Amino acid sequence: MPDLNREAFNEAADQLRREGHEVFNPAGANLERLSRREILKYEANWLFDEAEAIAMLPGWSMSEGASMEYSIARAIGIKVIRL
Repeated sequence: MPDLNREAFNEAADQLRREGHEVFNPAGANLERLSRREILKYEANWLFDEAEAIAMLPGWSMSEGASMEYSIARAIGIKVIRL
């Protein structure tokens, strides 16, 4: 997607914050300097160590990264929110 769908990530993160949630937004985490493998490892570790829920943007299933995050969330019992 254009610009890695940052606009949608940022809009969703802003909305969730307005609702009182603490949000990790991968599109705003300045991970661009990392390799894809390092990014996925960082996100997976965050899910295991920090996350209480994960929010999925429309079309998430077309993203390998989001699909990995979804699979991890389901496997370890993290709540999945579909936006």
